[in-house]
Amino acid sequence: MKIWLKRLGFVGALLFLVLTIVNASWLAPTPKGAVKLIAHRGLYQQYDKTGLGRDDCTATRIEQPVHGYLENTVPSIARAAKLGATLVEIDIAPTKDGQLAVFHDWTLDCRTEGKGETRDATMAELKALDAGYGYTADGGKTFPFRGKHVGAIPTIEEAMAASGRASLIYNFKSKDPREADMLFAAVRAAGRNTGDRGDAFYGGQGPVDRIRKLLPGTWAFSNEEAKQCTKDYVLYGWSGWFPSSCEDGTLMIPLDKQFLFWGWPNRMIARAEAHGARIVVVGPLGEGRPRGLDLPEQLGEIPASFNGYAWVEDSLAVIPALIQRFDDRSQEEIDAIHDGLARRRARRGD
Repeated sequence: MKIWLKRLGFVGALLFLVLTIVNASWLAPTPKGAVKLIAHRGLYQQYDKTGLGRDDCTATRIEQPVHGYLENTVPSIARAAKLGATLVEIDIAPTKDGQLAVFHDWTLDCRTEGKGETRDATMAELKALDAGYGYTADGGKTFPFRGKHVGAIPTIEEAMAASGRASLIYNFKSKDPREADMLFAAVRAAGRNTGDRGDAFYGGQGPVDRIRKLLPGTWAFSNEEAKQCTKDYVLYGWSGWFPSSCEDGTLMIPLDKQFLFWGWPNRMIARAEAHGARIVVVGPLGEGRPRGLDLPEQLGEIPASFNGYAWVEDSLAVIPALIQRFDDRSQEEIDAIHDGLARRRARRGD
C-alpha cells in the first residue's frame, strides 16, 4: 500500500511538473507589439449598469455628463480615432429604404423623440430625429443633450469617413444574414478595403457566417463562438492543446479572471498566434456580463507583454492613460473626467 502511495505521489508530482513547464509563461517568447484598444461605441455617455435588463433604456441611467459626445455619432467616432483607438466599434441598423444607419437600439423610444422600431424608419426620418432627446442623469428632471443632436444619427458612409486612421469593428445587431450583404455592398461602394484597413465584424451567427464568405480571412466572430472558444480554452488549455473552437477564433478574458487561462500571458499568446486566434481583454466579469475597461487604472492590471486587444468603455478617460501623445483634452475636460471617475469609484466602493 505504501509503495502504491509513493508511486501515486511520484506520478502526481511528475504530472504537476509537466503541466507547469507546458504552461510556463516565462519559458515562452516575449510577444511582439503592444496592446490595441477597441473604443466601444466610440465615445459615449457612461451609465449605471447595476441590475440592467436586456431591454432597459440606458439613456435614462447615464452618469452626470463630463463630455458632450453621444455613442455612434460622427463626432464620437472621430474623437475616439483621434485619441488613438485601434478600432472603433459601431452598431449597424438597416433602414426601411434599404440604407444602413449607425444606431444601437432596436427602437427609437429610448434615445430619441421617435417611436417604434428603428428598422421601420427611413434614413431621412432618422436624420430628422434628435439623437440626444432622451438622455437624463437625474431621473428626468433635466435633459442635457436635448435639442443639441438633431440629425446626428449617421449613415454607414458617414461613419466610415469619420473613422480616420482607426479601423472599424461593425456590430450586427440581428441574426439576418442579409445585413452582411448590405454592409458588404456599402463598404465596396465607399471604396473601403476592409482587409487593408483592419476592419472586423461581430454579432449574430447568421451575418457573421455570411460576411466570412464575402470577405474571406477577415476577423469576424459571433458572440456564441467567442463564448465557446473561451470556455474550451479554460477547460482544456492545461494540456497544451489548442481547442478547435478557437482556430482563427476569438477569446475573451475578463480582467478579474486572468488566472484561469493556462499559460497566461506569453505562452497563451504564442498558442493563439500559432492558430490565428485573437485575444480580447474585457472588464471584470461582474453580474455574469463582462464589459469593457472604464477606469484608467485597469490598464495596469493587464500584463505589460500583452499585444492583443482591450475592450474600452470610457475611451475619453482610459485611452489617453496609455497613449499620451494623442491626449489633446482641455484642462477643464480633464477635471470633469476626474470628477466623474471619482463618483464612479465611490459608487462601486473602490
